[in-house]
Amino acid sequence: MTTKTPSYTFGTTVKAPFEETMSRVIEALKQEGFGVLTTIDVQATMKAKLQLDFERYTILGACNPQLAHRALEIDYAVGALLPCNVVVHEAHEGKETPSTRVEIADPVAMLSIIDNPAMYAFAQEARIPLQRVLASLQQAA
Repeated sequence: MTTKTPSYTFGTTVKAPFEETMSRVIEALKQEGFGVLTTIDVQATMKAKLQLDFERYTILGACNPQLAHRALEIDYAVGALLPCNVVVHEAHEGKETPSTRVEIADPVAMLSIIDNPAMYAFAQEARIPLQRVLASLQQAA
């Protein structure tokens, strides 16, 4: 498993246990105007559907209603790309200190498939509060 951030996300490793990091991520999202619409427990799903043991891995569907409304005004079909996904999973670095990886889907990368300069400008603006979420996690570490 790699912790290298792919080009379509930005992320950080938090030196804290999974449960604590989940709480901090949800609170940081709230501070930036995002609510969590969906919570997908990948570990539980893998166990229930495939009888596989999997690490703690949760996908949060985060939505900022003001940003979502603006995106829909630019392109009504953009709803197929919403909400913004935030992944929280156990990190695979050093076992001495518990750490958790947080990856956020980059709106610029995700919305670049829409060939529209207004959407690109919006995506750049939408990226800013999500970057602040990560910055707050790094500061609290």
